[in-house]
Amino acid sequence: MKEKVKILTSMRILGLTVTQILILMVLIVVLFIFSDSSVIKRYRYESQIKELKSQIEYYREQTNVDRKKLCELQSNNEDLEKFARENYFMKKENEDVFIID
Repeated sequence: MKEKVKILTSMRILGLTVTQILILMVLIVVLFIFSDSSVIKRYRYESQIKELKSQIEYYREQTNVDRKKLCELQSNNEDLEKFARENYFMKKENEDVFIID
């Protein structure tokens, strides 16, 4: 039994013994899984980045739409009045408003 262990530990691969290679493999696995820059955390960060980029794109599009609406409202008083009536239930004097849901 001792002879087999001795033969195993004395075998060299790329100048390293089997035990040294096993220790290196364990260290590499620990570094890739449990460190701050682990593969799992990197995957999570990548998914967060994708989500945030999609949110940025959505808000840019929404800003463009809102900017166009604002220009329309500022350029035409009739559109402004229509917007105020529809969204804020405003009315002219001597006018009755009926809200139907």
